[in-house]
Amino acid sequence: MIKIAIEVRSSAARFKVALVAESIEGALEIAKRYNPGKGCKVVFPIDPQSFFVGDDLERGGVVGKIAA
Repeated sequence: MIKIAIEVRSSAARFKVALVAESIEGALEIAKRYNPGKGCKVVFPIDPQSFFVGDDLERGGVVGKIAA
């Protein structure tokens, strides 16, 4: 499991969310599913300290909203 930040954009509004998924592609799919019609992209650089997480978390989903 990985944890990654995704930026979600809709016109002038944008925010970041932290997602836990099995892959980067999986995290993007989750972001797009919960934010239909909005642009979603991976935030770089990826933090190597928190990229890999244990399997004790739920099987993918939003961890929290990150201050923009």
